[in-house]
Amino acid sequence: MTHQGELFTTAPLNTLMFEDAAYCSGFTCVAGIDEAGRGPLAGPVMAAAVVLPAGLLITGVDDSKKLTPGKREKLFEIIMAHALTVGVGIIGPAEIDRINILQATRRAMLAAVQQLSPQPDYLLIDGISTIDSVIPQKTIKKGDSLSISIAAASIIAKVTRDRFMAKMDVKYPGYGFSGHKGYGSAAHLDAIRILGPSPIHRLTFGGVKEHVADTF
Repeated sequence: MTHQGELFTTAPLNTLMFEDAAYCSGFTCVAGIDEAGRGPLAGPVMAAAVVLPAGLLITGVDDSKKLTPGKREKLFEIIMAHALTVGVGIIGPAEIDRINILQATRRAMLAAVQQLSPQPDYLLIDGISTIDSVIPQKTIKKGDSLSISIAAASIIAKVTRDRFMAKMDVKYPGYGFSGHKGYGSAAHLDAIRILGPSPIHRLTFGGVKEHVADTF
């Protein structure tokens, strides 16, 4: 089955099996959840929650790390236009430093779910950590490659964060945020060493914390 000039195709079993299992169990609104930005030295961690129409695959949707920036941008717009509901949660560097990146990621995921309307009755979460919600949930290792809903969420989270970091490059020039997106590239580490940490750096992360005393 195709729709809108082959924009949509029936999803293969291996990317819909978790969604199908949930619907067969009686759930009616299944959300996929993923994050972007656990590893960077700067910027927030962001999470997205996406509910797609049951049984449909947006052609090309996959783990965002497997896609080119241009492809992610294109798919972002398609997902936003055709998803039933989308939420994005953001936890900033100060909170990451205060509670650690794992707990910050879980909070970002919860915030993303809370933005969904209608609220889902089942959650598919990339990774191995659940979130503090009463909604039934299933964690899936490498879920962004196995679940279409999680893959869609990975694209929303990644593109939203990349766009944010491009804005931070203008606000805090010299660090190259639009290029490395806050990750610990050699050029980024050199910039931290020369300029010191910016207001959006994670001060407890290696590569940054060594230079905190020089700035604050």
